Amino acid sequence: MAKGPTFIILLGPPASGKGTQAAQLREALELSHVASGDLFRENLGNETELGLKAKEYMDRGELVPDDITIAMVMDRLSRPDCAGGALLDGFPRTIAQAEALDAALTTQGHKIKLVPNIAVPDEVLVERVGGRRICRVCGESYHVQFNPPQKEGVCDRDGGELYQRDDDRPETVRKRLKVYWKQTSPLIDYYRDQGVLAEVNGDQPIEAVQAELRAAVEKALRVF
Repeated sequence: MAKGPTFIILLGPPASGKGTQAAQLREALELSHVASGDLFRENLGNETELGLKAKEYMDRGELVPDDITIAMVMDRLSRPDCAGGALLDGFPRTIAQAEALDAALTTQGHKIKLVPNIAVPDEVLVERVGGRRICRVCGESYHVQFNPPQKEGVCDRDGGELYQRDDDRPETVRKRLKVYWKQTSPLIDYYRDQGVLAEVNGDQPIEAVQAELRAAVEKALRVF
């Protein structure tokens, strides 16, 4: 059985399904889901000291320094609902952030126990996102291949026009993937070297991906 809190980091490129998988895994493991985007919105919205510091950099169009981001994460992990551990999503994004997170956890006698990497070929990701269409009226999401509307370009619910968001255009998706591979993919080797990486095939049905994730978790927790 696992000893101490269970800290898991979910890796994967944009549109790999991390959010969907994290939601199911969180429920199965009864862990808190700590997403970096939620942390920033919470600190900015509540105008916390860290949020105000982050806003200064964001207002200048600069990247928020790692020490501020790390402080937000560690503050979140210190709350009672994370006493048993947490599922980290969207953080760390760089080797520097990973090293800082390791150091912060070590001071508390904890460490990362598993890092599943949801792997999906780039062209599959471009197809997934590039085929997405959104209703201008209600925001309902469709996919031209996997979840098409009954009538092309028209929402089934309210007849609203379906459109493609700029972020979903193939050229935009490829740019996001380029950034991911440059900044975040080195984490794959970083955690592999630590012996905590688990490769998961993300190019299969959601249920199959979840099954692989849970198997990886069960195997990892038996080790500790």
